Formats: sequence, structure tokens, C-alpha cells
Amino acid sequence: MKKLLLICLIGPFLIGCSQRSGHLTGVMGRRVYHPEIPLGMVYIPSGSYNMGENDQDVPFLHQTRAKTVSVQAFYMDQTEITNNEYRQFVYWVQDSMARERIYAGAAEDDDAERYINYEDMYFDEGSLEFVEYDPSDRALNRTLFSLNWDRKFDYNDPEIVPLLADMYYPQPERFYNRREIDTRKLIYKYYWIDLREAARRGRIEIVPNGYDNQRNKVSDEHRELNTPPHPFTEEPQGQDLDMGYFNKKGQNNAIRGHANRQRFVIDEEINVYPDTLCWVRDFTYSFHDPMTNMYFWHPAYDNYPVVGVTWVQAKAFSVWRTQLLNNWLLAMGDLFVNDFRLPTEAEWERAARGDLANSAYPWGGPYIRNESGCFLGNFKPMRGRYFEDGGFHTVKAYSYNPNGWGLYCMSGNVAEWCETAYDESMYEFSHDLNTEYRYDAMDWDPPSMKRKVIRGGSWKDIGYYLQTSTRTYEYQDTAKSYIGFRNVATHLGRGGRDFSKEGGEEIRSDIQLR
Repeated sequence: MKKLLLICLIGPFLIGCSQRSGHLTGVMGRRVYHPEIPLGMVYIPSGSYNMGENDQDVPFLHQTRAKTVSVQAFYMDQTEITNNEYRQFVYWVQDSMARERIYAGAAEDDDAERYINYEDMYFDEGSLEFVEYDPSDRALNRTLFSLNWDRKFDYNDPEIVPLLADMYYPQPERFYNRREIDTRKLIYKYYWIDLREAARRGRIEIVPNGYDNQRNKVSDEHRELNTPPHPFTEEPQGQDLDMGYFNKKGQNNAIRGHANRQRFVIDEEINVYPDTLCWVRDFTYSFHDPMTNMYFWHPAYDNYPVVGVTWVQAKAFSVWRTQLLNNWLLAMGDLFVNDFRLPTEAEWERAARGDLANSAYPWGGPYIRNESGCFLGNFKPMRGRYFEDGGFHTVKAYSYNPNGWGLYCMSGNVAEWCETAYDESMYEFSHDLNTEYRYDAMDWDPPSMKRKVIRGGSWKDIGYYLQTSTRTYEYQDTAKSYIGFRNVATHLGRGGRDFSKEGGEEIRSDIQLR
């Protein structure tokens, strides 16, 4: 008992001393990180492969030439995003709009405050004091306090129905007087950081006294002439902040930062409802009214891949999914993880190949049937005998057998959006490390600059487009009945093949040579 008491007394003393050892120990008390594969995803380790056609394709030699590339480890959805998964996004936007209206229109302050997290604490930018919740100023409160998602409500509650009246179609637009949500109003507001723009160098910002660090008189005119103001703050943007310092010898350490980070935080608004009319629009002299009426909302199609989603809507979904997970991790006291996003073209092809070096298709190849004569994907076989592969239009996302990584329908079913901008010569000028080419198309750009890569082929495509190396494109602002998407997220760590050895508290090298 005395020994135990002595250990208890000495233990805290030794711990306290260890923090001031005089040696380089790193920051003590850091948590140990153990990566987890997100739900519904598979882990694809880092690796290199030959991207492009395995056999020479003469007509497309310029745009699909083979190239050795290396790709960082990442996670990828086992299946395409399904109707029911995308519906969670649509319903979240709908519910957030409803909560906004309930909070703004509630008669009693006590009723209203239950729909926002009024117990959150925020600093006032001017005084650096905590902002207190003011029940009377609801407009200001909504800019400061987040919505309370733990507060449940019923759309049919008699007290709430009048507050949500403008969310529904007006009476003249109703069909058989059905009370339905006006999908045109399902607008999602989100943000993303333009890291590539932030990485560019710009002008040095002029110091307030009109002199730069070299003590030369400079003019303030270029702030107004060459840097257009932000449309809301009217402050000049785009200059670099000179954080350098001159020593006595005249040497400058040339440290630079950004004068206004706001320029790189891009705010967006987008309607999130998929284009259900794409089934009719995509096919002339073809009957697709039932698919338009039922495909997205009916439970029979819950586990089918979502279609009618533009490239921009797919990116918005990825941002929402990232915030959904990271906010939950924050609430659990855990660390953020990498964002969900669309795959790069190089990531998609590595995933599709299923860890096979020269695979023409995700299942290997070179044939598109198995030994029993059954087709291995959902496409347009035998000059249009669509049902010969088991599916007429799309099929359920878990159909057919997975590839070597455990991914379903990497060929056929629906083609998939990639992050990569389409350029015929991309294989020639792109880097071989995490190969990628991006271009943020402006509204006034020609259509050729709005092309984004799609991969994998679809239920209406011939077998050529099912090959793992076949490249094609679609325009980022178009929605098609044969294009869907799936998400990826970059792995945090070395990215070795044995996932059980990723992360942990081992200080020594991750790699042991034998």
C-alpha cells in the first residue's frame, strides 16, 4: 500500500518534469489519429499504373495515349450516389428553408428560439466581446446563430402551415389541387475555397503610410485601378500582403501573405432538385414519361443511381456531405477529415481497374461476358437488345459483381462525372503525380471550355465506353438521364496497402524493409 501511494505521489511530478526536458519532443498531448473508412466507401491505396489505352487506339491516339501516373490513397463510394442518398440532400435543403421561415414567423419569441442554437457564443468583431442573444432581433440572430436540427416539427401542424405557405406551388400552378413543395425554391447556399487562385502571387499591398518596405514613395491609385472591389464590401482585393522584414544588411526574408482572404472564399447558390425531365429531353421519338414522373421520388427507385444532376449540382452535394460529416465529428469532439469531392480522372481510372495492371474492363477482360455467356455490365448490347444484360434503363446500384477493390458498376449503369476538365491533349501536358487538369469555366466562356470528363459508360452506351480507359465528356451545366456520380475523399496518411497499419501512435518509420 505504501509503494502504491509513493507511485501516485511521484507520477505527477515525473509527468510535470517531462514537459520541460530541454529536448526536442514535439507538442505533447496530441491525440492519436486512427483513420476510419467512411460509411459506404472502400479504401484504395496509393499506387502507380499505366493510364490510358492498353492497346493502341489509332483514331484516338492523341487523347488516350498511355501514361504512367501515380495516385495518392483515397476512399471511393462503393456505388453511384443513389436517388435516396441524393434525396437526403434535397430534404435537408427543404427542412432548412422551413426552419428559417418558422423562426422568422413564429408569434412568440420562446417558440422561435427553439429553432436556432441561441446558446452558441460569438464574438463581436468590433469589441471582441461575446454577442448575447436578442429575442427581438431575429434577422441579426440568423446571421449569428445556426439552425437547431434537433428541433422536430410537422409540416402539417396547423400553427406551422401558414408560415410555410410560400414553399408550395401557388394555387394556379397546382395539379388537381395537390399541395406540393415548389422545387424551384430549393436553393442551397454554400462556400468553397479557391486554393489555386490563392496560390497565385499578386501585387504587394501598400502600407497605410504610403511607403513600402523599401521606403520608396508609391501611389495608391493602382489599388483602385487594377483591383476591382468586392461587390459587397467594396474593399480592394487580390493584393499580396508584404510580411517581409529588412535586416540591417538590407536582406528581406520575402514572406508574403494575402491582404484579403475573402476573395478566395467563393459563395454559391444553386437549385438542388434534379432535372427529372431529362428522360424526355434526351430521347426524341421515344416514350419516357413514366421515368420522368416516377424515377426520382418513388420508393421503387430508391436504390437506383440518381440522374439528371449537373456537374455543379454534384459538387454542391459534395460540399453538403462534407459539412454533414465534419459538423458531426466536431460535435463528437473529433477531428475534421478531408472533403468529399468528385474524383479526378486519374483516380477514377485507378479505381475502375480494380488493381489489375492491364484490365480493359473493371472485371478484367478482354471480354464483356463471363464464361456462362452473361453480360457483366448494364449497357447497350447486341445492337440495341437493352434487356439482354438484365437491365432496361438503369439498375440498382449494387447490381453485378464488384471489381477488385469492391466497387460496383464502375462500367455501365450510369456514366460518372469527374472533377477533371476535358482536354484532348491532357495526357501530354499533365503531371504524372496526382494527374489533374482543372478549369473553372465562366458563364461567358465558349462551350468547349465547359466540358467535364465523364467515365464508365452508361445503360444506353455501346461496349466501347465501358472500357476503363475510354475518355469522353459532357458540358458541366447539362443534366442527362444517363449521367450520375460518386464521391471520393483523400486518405490521411501514407496510403499503404495494409489499412490496419495506417495511423496510430507508432513513432518509428511506417516502412520496415525486410
